Amino acid sequence: MTTFLEEATPFLFFTGKGGVGKTALACATAIRLAEAGKLVLLVSTDPASDLEKVLSSTLTNFPAPIAGVANLWALIIDPERAATAYRDRVITPLVPLATPVELAQLRAKLAGPTIVEVGVLDEFVELLAGGASNEAYDHVVFDMAPFGHALRLLRLPRDWAAFLHGLSHGVSRLEPHAALKEQEPRFAAAANALVDPSRTTVVLVVRAEALSLREASRSSRAIEALGMTNQHLVVNSVFSAEARADAIALALEARGAEALRAMPDNLASRPTVHVPLRPYVVVGLVALRALLSDKRSALLRRNVSPHPIPLASPLAKLIDELERPGRGLVIVVGKGGVGKTTIAASIAVELASRGRAVTLSTIDPSAHVAETVDGDVANLTLARIDAAAEAAAYREREMAIRSVTLDEAGRALVVEDLRSPLYEELAVTAAFVRTIFQARKSFVVLDTAPAGQTLLLLASAASYSEQAESGELVTPLAALQDLSFTKVIIVTLAEPTPVAEAARVQSDLRRVSIEPFSWVINATLAVTTSRDPCLKQRIQSEMEQTAIVLSQHATRLAVVPWMIEEPIGPARLLALARGR
Repeated sequence: MTTFLEEATPFLFFTGKGGVGKTALACATAIRLAEAGKLVLLVSTDPASDLEKVLSSTLTNFPAPIAGVANLWALIIDPERAATAYRDRVITPLVPLATPVELAQLRAKLAGPTIVEVGVLDEFVELLAGGASNEAYDHVVFDMAPFGHALRLLRLPRDWAAFLHGLSHGVSRLEPHAALKEQEPRFAAAANALVDPSRTTVVLVVRAEALSLREASRSSRAIEALGMTNQHLVVNSVFSAEARADAIALALEARGAEALRAMPDNLASRPTVHVPLRPYVVVGLVALRALLSDKRSALLRRNVSPHPIPLASPLAKLIDELERPGRGLVIVVGKGGVGKTTIAASIAVELASRGRAVTLSTIDPSAHVAETVDGDVANLTLARIDAAAEAAAYREREMAIRSVTLDEAGRALVVEDLRSPLYEELAVTAAFVRTIFQARKSFVVLDTAPAGQTLLLLASAASYSEQAESGELVTPLAALQDLSFTKVIIVTLAEPTPVAEAARVQSDLRRVSIEPFSWVINATLAVTTSRDPCLKQRIQSEMEQTAIVLSQHATRLAVVPWMIEEPIGPARLLALARGR
């Protein structure tokens, strides 16, 4: 069976559930192609990109050569910079033509965080449509955001192409998407490139875990529905125990093997590559070159020195503090794949078990909260901010408001305008604000999207609050800044990249005066007694990272151990919360 490594197409998209190793595998693939003599551009579209850390390079939005790898260039599509560039492209040509009032109105329309998506899309389409930015490269390798947001970005060229092509009245030069209408052919070219199997390959990256495989199965079908049929599978970090008398190592191996046996059929039929769990952190060129090697790595250290784990509280003690006010908003944030959903669900189930009324909601497009809870829990209500449903309701409300005094032709123009994909982001922001205020009377535990998307949503909420109704006593931003009302929990793994990302999230939150309440280190092996050589090396690294979190970042810290049984279902979620 031919794999994507053997017959690489010009465009390769690496996507998957957060934390499965997309960035490392995208980098390793780009290095292998470049060292085979191909000219390669590596691109990150993830707002919380780890590309710089993994490559040990400083990157910008312009292609930069990677030292130590001939033929390899890389860039990061920075959302804020992309939005600024798009705003400038719209406004600058109009300065000598439009009135000051018109320019002020246009700047107001372009000021909202929703225009960030348009800026990212504009640069993404340029890479696909054969513009000057990619015409010299043999391969463009995309390190995508986790599934839900990657799927939206892959869908947008088609959606915008259809929207712009269907405009019967043209686009006013004073509309936010005016610059996109001028480049309608680029959107069509990008959409065509995505669905051409000779040009585009989607590499679905998974772990040998039930939830990861189920989410990948759904995403595979959704991507196929977009016409992107050339899909390959990489199962990353497959563990084989070396110490056959080690109960922890055998349990870890058995859990992975069982997940792979139950793999959904639509994934099992894909060309597949298995990548072993590496004992080392996959950062830097040496580790990246070894990642896709069949040879047993020389980076395995046989003699690991002891390093005591610092004292930290169990999750139950943290939940005691969360419960004390009797109501409030608990927002669980972090890098994709660190277990935000598991921690959010565990907190919610434990609070509900204490007789508290709790709503467990999610704004993550992947939305696997229900799968994690996997059962009925007294006092617990599950909810979801569904972008498509919220957008439909938002458009219906806007239509009712705007069309009251319009004739038939005017209403037709409003309907056409409301088809713009921009309204989905506005609708999600409005739903997020409603969720914030729901916590005035009970507990709301909110499972968020990966860090980059969550920070953009918080920025949207801040902008939204400035437009709040005058009768509103507390603005959304003020509620988020109130530690007596909102508790932000930063979840991480005891690994260098997730810890560094969590520290960046904390810094970004503090810039808008939102102080995190606590950190949680999830799924750590460091409290186990495993003697497996691979796991011992990973445990040593976990202990070092836990010490860094306590000494440099966290005012509170809860440590959650890796569980032999995957934490799915009310009983196991309670066990996780109580440290049993």
